[in-house]
Amino acid sequence: MKTLRTRHSPEFKAKIAIEALRGERTANEIASANGIHPSQLAQWKKKAVEELPHIFSDKRVHDDKEQEALRDRLYQQIGQLKVELDWLKKKSGVVD
Repeated sequence: MKTLRTRHSPEFKAKIAIEALRGERTANEIASANGIHPSQLAQWKKKAVEELPHIFSDKRVHDDKEQEALRDRLYQQIGQLKVELDWLKKKSGVVD
């Protein structure tokens, strides 16, 4: 009989990874208490350690500025295309 893969929520993964980072219990104890394999726990812990520096970086601010600049350019392009469409409709005699 096949067993279905268990999909753990990001909150569960974070909770378990933090517990592993604290080091109060061994990885095997944490894994068995939560019904996961120790290698899975090691993967979650490794990912948490890799992602922590990004949480505190200013990259998010930079990404927000890029998104705002992109949005401004797109709105400008939309406005230009609307003006061109209105001009073409007027010249061709098509009325809304």
